[in-house]
Amino acid sequence: MLLEQIYVFSIIIAMLVGLVLNLARPAWLFSLAALALYFPGFVSAERFFSHAVNPAVLTLILLLVCSIALERTRALAWISRHLFNKSQFITLAKMGGLVAASSAFLNNTAIVASLMGAVRNNSSQSAKRLLIPLSYFAILGGTLTLIGTSTNLVVNSFLVDYGKPGFNFFDFLPVGLMILLVSGVAVIIVSYWLPEDKITGTVSREYFLEARIETDSVLIGKSVYQAGLTTITGLDLVEVVRGEQVIAPVEHDFELQQGDLLIYCGDVKLAKQLASVKGLSVFAEDSGLLDKHLKEVIVSPMSTLIGRTLKQSSFRAHFDAAVVAIGRNGGRLSGALGEVEIRAGDKLVIATGLDFYKRPNVERNFIFLDKVQLHPPLKISQEVITFAGFFMAITLAAIGLVNLLTAMMAYLILILATKVISATEVRRRLPLEIWLVIASALAIADVFNQVGVATLIAKAVTGLFDIQGSNDLTGIYLSFISIYLITWIITEMVTNNAAAALMFPVAFGLAESIGVNYMPFVMAVAYGASASFISPYGYQTNLMVMNVGSYSFKDFAKVGWLVSLSFTIVALVMIPIVFPFS
Repeated sequence: MLLEQIYVFSIIIAMLVGLVLNLARPAWLFSLAALALYFPGFVSAERFFSHAVNPAVLTLILLLVCSIALERTRALAWISRHLFNKSQFITLAKMGGLVAASSAFLNNTAIVASLMGAVRNNSSQSAKRLLIPLSYFAILGGTLTLIGTSTNLVVNSFLVDYGKPGFNFFDFLPVGLMILLVSGVAVIIVSYWLPEDKITGTVSREYFLEARIETDSVLIGKSVYQAGLTTITGLDLVEVVRGEQVIAPVEHDFELQQGDLLIYCGDVKLAKQLASVKGLSVFAEDSGLLDKHLKEVIVSPMSTLIGRTLKQSSFRAHFDAAVVAIGRNGGRLSGALGEVEIRAGDKLVIATGLDFYKRPNVERNFIFLDKVQLHPPLKISQEVITFAGFFMAITLAAIGLVNLLTAMMAYLILILATKVISATEVRRRLPLEIWLVIASALAIADVFNQVGVATLIAKAVTGLFDIQGSNDLTGIYLSFISIYLITWIITEMVTNNAAAALMFPVAFGLAESIGVNYMPFVMAVAYGASASFISPYGYQTNLMVMNVGSYSFKDFAKVGWLVSLSFTIVALVMIPIVFPFS
């Protein structure tokens, strides 16, 4: 193996380890890996930076931006009003049809964000049995069309970059529709395996509260028992943070010192009761916001808070709000709230100031579980323009009269001109991280091919399965299955877009090495990267409903295996039928 190949392979392995261990945001890891391959001169500057303006990449970015207009319409509100029925089966059947159909054309993250509040607060069915299915149906619907999920568009970006014709709009429909029908039945079945607990529509108990022993507090020198801090009704003292030391469990004779942080678990509405203890202060009380309205929000996948602590993000200054409590996966958070690194999907209880809803960064950072009107409703004429313009753009692209990039550019100009959205909103919601991931991944794949790493892996796979040529159907099918399964495993461990970006060069190189049609291998990557059902961490919508429904990893594994199995069987059978190897 040449030194160049060893170097490239080492960079990619290091990036993958960083992704699995969540050492940094995917955009940073992909960008650093791309730069590490650029500086040795494996690819020219022109070629390296040209990936950022790949037509398919720009199409993906435009679609995500244009979806802002569709989110503003009354369509998703209408769907939320027509989802629920006294019968769980009918509710799930309606959800499957409406959510999957919407997800085929709209951003599935936006769909789940818009509907999960209504699902959580509905009075007809147990939300615990509906939230995971909501995410699953959005994932399944995304497999129906080219624009249904960013994963399909990422794979399309690679195809175009490799000099191949991109996907047609409905290339995914035959396989995706069969997957939806079979896996949709599996989703309905497994919903009955979920607990039937009710999720309260008000700010709930699944939080950790922080209180500090003040300077010269009367509590200093007393034990937690003597201070009466272990017997506050509805609140349990779970740990004490002293400097960098975390003490847990807390014994009754533990002696309090100045500056100790007491971490309580319990009903966040009792924060004011906790703050009334003389010599004890609660964070939101220090901010003067504890008497304000408490609002429960989810940290958006696009949030700038992700990977930063509340202190690092200057939360109070940026949002005119104070975090009273943080909830995460029903699990335990150790340490002071201000030092907790925020993750996508975290539930925050915030005490909001008067200017909170006026802050320009609120919509990008938070998903509201209660209905909040952040923008004036669109006029009827604007709604007509939004839907008609989108339908026309997609129709013209689907029948091949114009390419999708041109259609989306024209649509963006239309919705800007009619003031459906503003240029400022486009700037705020621009998905720069996805742009960085895909552009960097294309650059990495370029080097991957130039130094022969893709060829090396392809030869290893053909040797492993002893593939004798394009007529060895058994070996070809086994290699096809391996591409799908490896992509699926990476998706469950990392994220869907990262999995697609990492596996496309391998899949394409393997198909060319064997001498067969690349399409089944490419589709194996696209569908494998969308098959995230067992782990909540591989797909944004899973992570969102996990924290809203207070699910654990065990809940997803319990129901996700059957959906994942049915998805996999249908995909592995249908892909070679619709896209033959020869």
